[in-house]
This record gives sequence, C-alpha cells and structure tokens, in this order.
Amino acid sequence: MKNVMDTLRERGFIKQTVFEEELYEKLGKESVSFYIGFDPTADSLHVGHFMQLIAMKHMQDAGHRPIVLIGGGTGMIGDPSGRTDMRSMMTRETVKYHVECFKKQMARFIRFDGENGAIVVDNADWLMSLNYIDFLREVGVHFSVNKMLTAECYRSRMEKGLTFLEFNYMLMQAYDFLVLHQKYGCSLELGGDDQWSNILAGADLIRRKEQKPAYAMTFTLLTTSEGKKMGKTAKGAVWLDENKTSPYEFYQYWRNTADSDVEKCLKLLTFLPLDEIASLCEHKDERINRAKEVLAFELTGMVHGEEKALSAQAQAKAAFGGEGEMPVKNVPATVETVLGALVASGICKSNGEARRLIEQGGVSVGETKVTDINMPVPGKEFILHKGKKVHVKVVIG
Repeated sequence: MKNVMDTLRERGFIKQTVFEEELYEKLGKESVSFYIGFDPTADSLHVGHFMQLIAMKHMQDAGHRPIVLIGGGTGMIGDPSGRTDMRSMMTRETVKYHVECFKKQMARFIRFDGENGAIVVDNADWLMSLNYIDFLREVGVHFSVNKMLTAECYRSRMEKGLTFLEFNYMLMQAYDFLVLHQKYGCSLELGGDDQWSNILAGADLIRRKEQKPAYAMTFTLLTTSEGKKMGKTAKGAVWLDENKTSPYEFYQYWRNTADSDVEKCLKLLTFLPLDEIASLCEHKDERINRAKEVLAFELTGMVHGEEKALSAQAQAKAAFGGEGEMPVKNVPATVETVLGALVASGICKSNGEARRLIEQGGVSVGETKVTDINMPVPGKEFILHKGKKVHVKVVIG
C-alpha cells in the first residue's frame, strides 16, 4: 500500500514535520495511532475543520488509527493560538452535548468501529483531576519559559496581555499527547500549522520524559490565494450542520470559490484522483466553472449526502442557468419585511401580487418557505426564491 505521507504530500497537506524520515518509515510498515484535537466551542464543526477530517480519513484508509481528542479541559482555559481575545469557558454538560454533535458529523468521514476504528476521548477526564504540584514536577520541569515566549501563539498576545491561564495551554496540550501515548500508544499528533509550537511541545515532552519516539506533523492552513482563512461569509462561519448552513448555502459557498483556489481545494478536500483534478483545472477560462461545480457537489455530498447534494446542485443550476453568479438586487434600508423585499427588488410588481405569492407558498428565503406575509427580513443579505426559476440575492442598505 502507498505510504500515506506520499498521499498527503502530493495533495498539498504537509507543512512541517520532525524526524521526517523516521516517521515516513514508521507509517509505511506499521499501524500508527495518531490524534487531532478539536475545540468543543460550538455544537457543530465548520469548514475550518474540513482538512483535519479529510486527513484523518486518508490516515485511517491507510491503516492508521484516529484518536479524536475533544478539548473539554483545555476548552475551559482557551487556546491563545491565532486569537487576540480570550475564549469563553464552558460547562461539562455543554462539552458533552457538543461531542455528540461532532461525532455524528465525523461519522461521515471516519469509522468508529472495526479494525483501526476511531475513538473519541475528552481531555477533561485527566486534566480536571490534576494535582498542581505533581504536574509542575512531572511536566513543568521540561519546559523553558524563554523558549515558550518565542512561540507565535504567545508573542502575538503579549502586547494586549497574556493571562497565566492561557500561558498554561501549551503545557496542557503537551500533557494530552503524553497521556494518549501512555494510554493508547499514540505516537503522532496532527493539526493546523498554527498549532506547530503546541504539537512540537508534546512530541518533545514524550521524548524527554518517556525516552520513546513521538512525532509532529502540521498541515497547510485552508486559506484563499490572498491569504485569508476559508470558511467565512457575511453571515459568519460555514457550518457542517444544515440547520446553521443549509446544503444549498454550503454548495454555493464552494461553487463561488475563486478560480485560483479551485485546484488546491480539490486536492485538499476531495478524494478525486490527481490526474482527474488536473484535467478539470487544465483550462483557466470559463471552463473552470465545471471544476467549481465538481468541488461543490463532492463536498456537499460528503457532508450532507448525495440526495441533498443533487438538490442543491439543481437549485443552483435553476438560479444561475448553469453558469455565472446569482443576480444581486439592492433594496432600500427602509425595507423591513420579505413582502417589501419582493416588491423593492422587482420580483413582484405590487404588494397585492407579493401577498398572493406568499399565501400560495411560492416564496422562500434560503431554504425556509415564507408563510407569514409580515415575516421580517432575516438580515442585511439573504437569498430570495420565487418558485423554482427566480432566485436573487437581496442586499439591504
């Protein structure tokens, strides 16, 4: 079987590793238990988690065992990486509920049964009962404050103020790796490149304390060609939960991927063969739209199932006539109801026509059918559908 590191490298995942040759050899000849951490700060995963889920599937398909670490304990502290503020803390009950939501979504990507089936663990199980003095003696002794302060996750917070609570995060994450190594034989931690310092600290702790091999590997962050993180819209994050981001909105997000980002996204986020991706992205003119449709369909199918992906695709084709972007209608800030938006956007010629259309069930906002003629507009931007053929993006203001 092909070494999974070759697969990950060819598709553009790998950013940094340590003991690379040693790790490559290990992944090629035995099943390796690895882990990726997820912050349980919401009841759904989002597009920012996508690469980790895909990487876990590549690893599991190659015979390695995923360990999903839920940061129920570290989530009560807050990871300072990539942030300029402090995360809010959560109760154990909230974390438990979020874990159940995560597991349902992850089950579309990885297996939780059979040989090398994934397991889910919560670091609150060991962090909440830690004895502080013992922790300092056993773990703290292996960390240099001077070295920690050179880590980007801390340097970026120093000017605004870094709490001692957050300063402990690196030690906690390193300790997680140590516990997983001792309990489950875990020898590899994976994650986004913004986690490099924390991941490296864990591998280093195991090598120092246990005198055993441990490895770190980080992935390229999912960003646009302009360097901005993908997965954000005017409405906020693009979620995997259809109640937060509908299958149609999810499909449309990927359908609107910039031309320069399509090939990268197909390599990182789908399982299509590389030669097929190269063929799809061979032309940089209007023919790149076919690659965008494939990207949108593949990802929507993975997250929401083929039936909803087909429905989203059909809805998009109806809206765009197969190509181009959805027409945008700017309406005055005084418009407060969907009925008013129908008239102001020119979809309906009068209030009477708009009222009849709503009463007949012919109007939807996103995927929600409008049944109340007094329904307020859902925000400054929304998609308005008249029947199956008229679809416009309404922008208020």
